Order: sequence, then C-alpha cells, then structure tokens
Amino acid sequence: MQKELSVAVIGATGAVGTEIVELIERRGWQLKHLLLYGSSRSAGSEIKFKNSSITVKALEMANYEAVDIALFAADSSIAKEWSPNFIETGAFVVDNSSAFRMDRTVPLIIPEINLSAVTSGTRLVANPNCCTIIMLMVVAPLRKFGKIKRIIVSTYQSASGAGRDAMNELELSTKAAVSGQEYQHKVLPHPYAFNLFSHNTPIGEDGYNGEESKVIQETKKILDDPDILVNPTCIRVPVMRAHSESITVEFEGNAPSVAEVQQALSEFPGVKVVDDREANYFPMPIDASGQDDVLVGRIRQDISNPSAISLFCSGDQLLKGAALNAVQIAEAVFGIKLELSPAMSG
Repeated sequence: MQKELSVAVIGATGAVGTEIVELIERRGWQLKHLLLYGSSRSAGSEIKFKNSSITVKALEMANYEAVDIALFAADSSIAKEWSPNFIETGAFVVDNSSAFRMDRTVPLIIPEINLSAVTSGTRLVANPNCCTIIMLMVVAPLRKFGKIKRIIVSTYQSASGAGRDAMNELELSTKAAVSGQEYQHKVLPHPYAFNLFSHNTPIGEDGYNGEESKVIQETKKILDDPDILVNPTCIRVPVMRAHSESITVEFEGNAPSVAEVQQALSEFPGVKVVDDREANYFPMPIDASGQDDVLVGRIRQDISNPSAISLFCSGDQLLKGAALNAVQIAEAVFGIKLELSPAMSG
C-alpha cells in the first residue's frame, strides 16, 4: 500500500500555489496531512480541497517535522529563508522560485528530460523558469537526431507569468480600453491591454533582460551542455495564461525531416502535436490553457538553413511551466501512484 504523505504548500494562495493544491487533488495523492502556508496577510483564508476546506496558516506557524514534501510557490527570499527548516527535519523540497536554480549543488529538473540528476541523497530540487520548461519539452526530444548547436527562441509570455495581480490588471485594463475609459497600470511597467512589450525584467550589460538570461543559463544546465548556444527574445503579450514560443533549432549536421520531427514529438510524454496545415490550425494559448501537455506545431524546415528546424509551441505557464512540473518531480521521487480524476487535458 502506498504510504500516506504529509505535504506542505508554501505560497498556497498565489496563482501557482492554488494550481498545486488542485493538482494534488486531481491526481489522487494519498495524504496524511495537507498543510497550507502563506503570508500573514493570507493567513486565515480558506482553500477548498476535496469535500472540505483547509485554513491557510502563516509560514511562521509551520510544523516542519510533520512534512514529507514541501512545495514552495513563493518568491526567492521566502525560499532561501524557510526551505532549510524543512530540509533539516527531513522533508523533500521542490522550489518554484529562481533562488536555487543555478546552484551547482541543486538539481534543476524537468522530469521527462533529466530526472537522473536527482540522487538518493537529494533533498532540494529547483523548478526551472516557465519559458525554459516549455521550450525544452519540445527541443529535448530532438537530440536523438544529433547534437543541437543553437536555439533561437522568441517568447510570447502571458499575464500569469507575472502572477495573479498582473492577470487582474490585464482584465481590468482591457475592460477599460474597450469602454473608452482610462486605466492607470500599477503592476506592469507599460499599458497592457492591446499592447506587448519587452519582458519586465532588468536589462543587463549584454543587452539581455533577466528572463532571457535565465533561459540561456538554465538550458545549459538542464541539458548538461555548456556549449549550446541560446538566443532568446522574451516578450510580454496580452494573453491571460499559457506562454507561446517560436523556436528554431540548429543541428551540427543536417536537420531531420519534418516527418521525423513530428514522430519524435508525438512520442514524447507531455507533448501533443497540433500541426494541421490544411486547416491552418496550430498551437494557440487559448487551447493550451488548462492543458497538462505542451502543444507544438508549425513544424517546418528552415529554408534559410539546411541544418535547422523551426516550430511553434504553447504551454500553460501555471501548469507544466510551474505547478505541474513541481508536482511531477515529487511524484517521480516518491513513486506516487496516480489515481487521476477527469483532467482538463485531452
């Protein structure tokens, strides 16, 4: 019989934390306790779980010794301050923030790609950036065709990536725009409705913003390939949830055929090929929203480079780009057997 687990979700009232709680219920985890923690501001709120509600407690009230798995969905400062307390009392921690991603001692994991980096002694695993996860889910399967030399990617990132407040700002500013009213943006640095702009992270001396730098560095670590070249351009677009990415993959030798790429992607777990040229139907964020799978299509030879393949993908930033990936890491490490209830994915 599968062991009943005591699980803590830190940041349970945020956009990612809410998804984690829903996934634990939907995927049928056998639980002894589900402990929900948040800030002092969110303490006392109730989150629906199964046929009852669980009260969110302030993180300062955490019972570390009662936890087998701690899933962090809070910012980096919270993860750095509080995760050691859970680890020291024997918990396995998965952190969604950027706090530990580039720490050489901490595995950065996408379960379908590099789960082997987790060892029996691992107590802390970092969840990659959402854009990195979505991109590598459709790039990693192509390594079977030879060494990948370079990845060029342009991202179209939804409001969900900036949190619940940004999602609210997109909704409110759009309503104001269509009714001819003024709206003063407060969460993001530029007007959001009917607009797009460079990702709202600082620009470094090299001209790349913080989000782009994460994609570069994390790709090298996850693929264990310090020589791979990655050139990203990250853009915030007025989409509620699900990021999209235009990707060109350049191989050291000749590129595989379109048919070979379609076959490889269709066989890879967590990826769904949506590539109907006749109907001009390809991945869209409206279809990817709420889906566990990353959708991929527009698969074609790069006519400017015989060594390259181009494609387009969409993935739910809150699911595979964050909460689902974290939950899957814990499932793999603990051998959790799923009893899936009807999912939103196909």
